[in-house]
Amino acid sequence: MTHTDNNRNRRYDVIVWGATGFTGRLVVEYLASRYRPSDLLRWAIGGRNRDKLDSLAKDLGLTGDGPDLIVADSHDAQAMQDLARSTRVVLTTVGPYAHYGSELVAACVATGTHYCDLCGESQWIRKMIDRHHAAAIDSGAKIVMCCGFDSIPSDMGVYAMQRRASSEYKQQCKRITLLVRAMRGGASGGTLASLMNAIDEARADRNVARMIRDPYGLNPEDERNGPDGYDQQGTRFDDDAQTWTAPFIMAGINTRVVRRSNALSGYAYGRDFRYREASIAGKGVGGRIKATLMGLGLSIFIVMAAIPFTRRHLLQRFSPKPGEGPSASERANGFFKLLMVGRLPDGTLLSQTVTGDRDPGYGSTSKMLAESAVCLAKDKLNDSAGCLTPSIAMGDALLDRLQQNAGLTVELE
Repeated sequence: MTHTDNNRNRRYDVIVWGATGFTGRLVVEYLASRYRPSDLLRWAIGGRNRDKLDSLAKDLGLTGDGPDLIVADSHDAQAMQDLARSTRVVLTTVGPYAHYGSELVAACVATGTHYCDLCGESQWIRKMIDRHHAAAIDSGAKIVMCCGFDSIPSDMGVYAMQRRASSEYKQQCKRITLLVRAMRGGASGGTLASLMNAIDEARADRNVARMIRDPYGLNPEDERNGPDGYDQQGTRFDDDAQTWTAPFIMAGINTRVVRRSNALSGYAYGRDFRYREASIAGKGVGGRIKATLMGLGLSIFIVMAAIPFTRRHLLQRFSPKPGEGPSASERANGFFKLLMVGRLPDGTLLSQTVTGDRDPGYGSTSKMLAESAVCLAKDKLNDSAGCLTPSIAMGDALLDRLQQNAGLTVELE
């Protein structure tokens, strides 16, 4: 009997944990529109407040034959084990994960239950890898973090480009750069709360700060080395794309996920593979000035977030609170357009676009996360287990689902 067989005969295929939060609600809306609860996909919604769960079900017309409601507390280890044992997959949106996620990960590992989230907190991910990777391999659990805008477009985009390079050119790209062409979408309070928590942990513990800065900080033990340096801090001209670039705030998590994928694959991309991310600013003097201003703005934001006074009186005062986020019209009108440029060993350049049809942080993220959970529950996947990345855990099956259902497009130019 395989590990997958061990969790096949469970009451649910998927439990959405944190269903009444801002992103959790979007996930439930998506599942309700595409996968009405049935024998084809048996799913339930969970949280700590039954009244809010009841209200959500009524608002979405999910009463009667709708999903079961599960009430529990994230810090109750036994409750998390009971929850995990009842389902094949737990999808969780409850963050900051460093505060609310550890007991649930431990429960999924112990019960051989697959898990996915939208975490971008590299310091917490590192802790979960250190604590649970070996045990998850033993139990057969696929613990898959970063299944939203951070870091599916990056991880699956590199996976798709390397697959195409291997198929058509019989080579792997020696380096790939992701460049943000355009993006529209608002921030939520939950995302900001996770960022603030990471900054606090880094200030309190130098080891955490060192890990966050380490380009290979999420790689397996004794494999935290390679040709990549620190993330881009200032203005830089990209020779392959022929454009000025500025730092991209999500590079700090996305690049680590891609490098972990390479390591977990046995270095399918090569031990000398290089990967970086930045934002396109344009060509010429205007592009250089724009890149400088973009980098300056990001630096100011980070400094303000790190200083208690400016955080409390400026950022937190005027930013959305946890549970808040962009409106329905903002999500519908949002989008992202990413350019990936890869260089083969013989110098040939490949270009690929990765686009999403909703705002990156919430409209697109909720669909990507939901499809990740369905993929883990229903698709025929490889036998990998442990603390994995999206491409290592789900590969082609997830790439197909994202393009067919979640509004993601991946196209070579």
